[in-house]
Amino acid sequence: MVEVEIVQLLVSPVHRFSGRPADGPSDGPDDELVRSVRVRSGLGLVGDRYFGRPAHRDASVTVMAAESLPRDIAPAADLRHTRRNILLRGVDIDALVGSTIVLDSGDGAVTLSVNRPARPCAWLDVTVGPGAQRALRGRGGVRCTPLSDGVLTVGGATLRVLDDGTGTASA
Repeated sequence: MVEVEIVQLLVSPVHRFSGRPADGPSDGPDDELVRSVRVRSGLGLVGDRYFGRPAHRDASVTVMAAESLPRDIAPAADLRHTRRNILLRGVDIDALVGSTIVLDSGDGAVTLSVNRPARPCAWLDVTVGPGAQRALRGRGGVRCTPLSDGVLTVGGATLRVLDDGTGTASA
């Protein structure tokens, strides 16, 4: 078990990166960053644009490490720029592809299957800054399927690896 911090949570009812990056992101609500979010097994984050969408069920929740944000390019970059859902500090989440993890902020632990990398796209060069797409290669976060219902809240949390992808449970 590792002590981590949930730095930010983003829930957006609209898809803001559509069309060409040069056209800029679409307008969206100002309240996308939330203090807590309800997670539903197999569906995603309640209120998010990918919640319950069949095409996104295996990738309905995206998690990124705060340490991966390219602060040299954009010191204030956050989830509004990367469009990931959960920003964690204290764990190399990109190294956990293939794992099953439990994230617990004290309001109902959430089990996630860490399925694949969330590859950075050309939009990041627009929303974060020039060079962000390249800087985030291999560090863009992960796409997950929620395996349990629960609530995540900004602040201190624990992360436990149940299965590291090889069938071996970790501490």
